[in-house]
Amino acid sequence: MEQVNPRGFASDNNSGVHPTIMKALANVNNGHVVAYGNDHYSKTAIEKFKGIFGDDIAVYFLYNGTGANVLALKSVTDSWQSIMCSEVAHIYEDECGAPEKITGCKLIPLPHEHGKINVAGIHKHLVWLDDEHRVQPRVVSITQCTEMGGVYSFEEIKTISKFCHDNGLLLHMDGARLSNAAIKLGLDYVDFTKNAGVDILSFGGTKNGMMFGEAVIFFNPEHAKHSKYFRKQNMQLNSKMRYIAAQFDAYLDPTVWKKNAQNANENAQYLYNAIKDITQINVVHPVEANAVFAIIPTEITEELQKEVFFYVFDEHANMVRWMCSWDTTTDDIDRFVKRLKELLNV
Repeated sequence: MEQVNPRGFASDNNSGVHPTIMKALANVNNGHVVAYGNDHYSKTAIEKFKGIFGDDIAVYFLYNGTGANVLALKSVTDSWQSIMCSEVAHIYEDECGAPEKITGCKLIPLPHEHGKINVAGIHKHLVWLDDEHRVQPRVVSITQCTEMGGVYSFEEIKTISKFCHDNGLLLHMDGARLSNAAIKLGLDYVDFTKNAGVDILSFGGTKNGMMFGEAVIFFNPEHAKHSKYFRKQNMQLNSKMRYIAAQFDAYLDPTVWKKNAQNANENAQYLYNAIKDITQINVVHPVEANAVFAIIPTEITEELQKEVFFYVFDEHANMVRWMCSWDTTTDDIDRFVKRLKELLNV
């Protein structure tokens, strides 16, 4: 008997695979093709990326988001250099030290507002330049959407990128939820990445309907001149690359990625509207994409998690994160909010 797995609000990683992408996987699952990305499926997917971002780019497929971020950063740094990021950045808090271990660089956490950093925070660390006693700044990394559900505007990204380039720094974007940001901004991918001055992009798909696989896009191919070796050394070179490439080929169709991200974003707004007037709940970050962060009474958390699982993001404040996915429905939210109100006697 097939097990029914209820949809929850813990993570968009918990969702299943979009049917179009599952079909794409099945369609390439026949016969033999050359391994390690030397197949026509991989070439087709790369051409699709070039159709979005322009011909003068380098594209690398990898297994997961941590691998993508590490490859992006390793490709443009030396071990005596530093990487600046938000103090809540995924590369700083959630990748088990992999960026520091593999790049050898020091990660410098910056203060944030809703996960977003600014030029003032970066400028503070542009000191002791060319001093062999200090790590030397090399890369600034921003996350879009941020770990707190914020979305950088085009103007914010452009301001940061200009400051970076004026000071000899590169700008990396962790785009694990890039599609959700595109929907919020009403812009095409290229508009708020390459055209805003981003140098290297970790392009995510797993959180928006893919089974597995990420991509790193270098907008200056010179930055990727050693990336194929780093990818292999870091165990991110997939021999059966066609299964990543086929997913991206299907995913990059706007009828897939846009619909998926729009559903996730709209349902997060639906959830926010359903709870915003409940006095016992305090929504602590703007709901700009597909995440709702709220402080709720501690005594209801465990019972509410029995209804549908979610994570407590800050145990001290009992701040929880409710994440909507490409397959979240308003019925899912209605059932959840009904139980929430029952526990709060609202």
